[in-house]
Amino acid sequence: MTQDIRPPAAHGEAEDLPRGRARARRTRKRRTGRIVLLVLLLLVLAGGGTVYWMYSSLDGNITSAVDIDKDLGDDRPAKVPTSGQNLLVLGSDSRAGANAALDGAAVSGARSDTALVVHVPEGRSSAVAVSIPRDTLVTRPECGRKDGGTAPGAQRVMFNSVYAQYGPACVMKTVEKMSGVRLDHYVEIDFAGFKDLVDAIGGVTIRLDEPIRDKHSGLDLAAGPQRLDGTQSLAFVRTRHGVGDGSDLGRIGNQQKFLAALLTEVKKQDLLGSPAKTYKIADSMTKALTTDSELASLKALGDYAQSLNGVDPVDMDTIMLPVAYDKKDPNRVVAYEPNASKLWTAIREDTEIPAEARKSPATGGSGN
Repeated sequence: MTQDIRPPAAHGEAEDLPRGRARARRTRKRRTGRIVLLVLLLLVLAGGGTVYWMYSSLDGNITSAVDIDKDLGDDRPAKVPTSGQNLLVLGSDSRAGANAALDGAAVSGARSDTALVVHVPEGRSSAVAVSIPRDTLVTRPECGRKDGGTAPGAQRVMFNSVYAQYGPACVMKTVEKMSGVRLDHYVEIDFAGFKDLVDAIGGVTIRLDEPIRDKHSGLDLAAGPQRLDGTQSLAFVRTRHGVGDGSDLGRIGNQQKFLAALLTEVKKQDLLGSPAKTYKIADSMTKALTTDSELASLKALGDYAQSLNGVDPVDMDTIMLPVAYDKKDPNRVVAYEPNASKLWTAIREDTEIPAEARKSPATGGSGN
């Protein structure tokens, strides 16, 4: 039995769908996937040395959403016989309540706007981030319902709908099923929460090739260098009406540009020389963070940060899962074979990713 589950129209997904193959052909910069804010967070904590240990109050900021051993059960891919690590990173975005004013429409609940499988190979001196397009049709395994019941598995489910309907544990199960990759950790970043981070570091400078005028959010930016505060930054990474053809592809490009600029700003901060600023930044970051139960403390997060200290997010290899447009619905994509399987095999086996695993017909060429 097949089932095409789509988020309710109230969630605004209809406006975000790909609008035909011609509009999907973008520059390589827009195809590289989104920089992982998780690694930024961990490197900031690691870069702060032992300063952050003084602030036990930060523990209370970190929310736990998944007990991996309990919630995912025993039917999982085998552990890789290396010290490599695999993380599922979700960027969630709630537009409820006060956040609605930032893009002109209130919707219930939170959405998963970004999904990446981050593979840190043995040695932990590099990382690969595989971006899963949110409109990908996948097979969802049996998952627990929020009311305590169980939902049977379903085919041709839009990946973005799994988080909204069944939560993070089901997303992890779905990713493991589609990839055969065993996930070690879960990290979720609340985009609405990171506006406080931007204010904590004093703003972020971006350079715009063209002006942005979005009547929905009120965002009005001229071309050239612009210094954005937290509220403007959140509007910038959300806007789609003011860029390109209004599809989600333009927003992806904005998010890449912004997160790169955010990383640059954070790396400029004198974390060791200013404990007060370090605390303010770490406070903002941890408030925007949800993890699995094993990482849900400052000590655990700090230990993990130290283990990733050799990873430079600027040099991270970012790859989009190879996809092709679905033959029944051109607004949806499906994993493109055999390229997708070759990519997941390389991740599972902790080996070099072959060139063909980077090619995605839905982007008109290279998927990285």
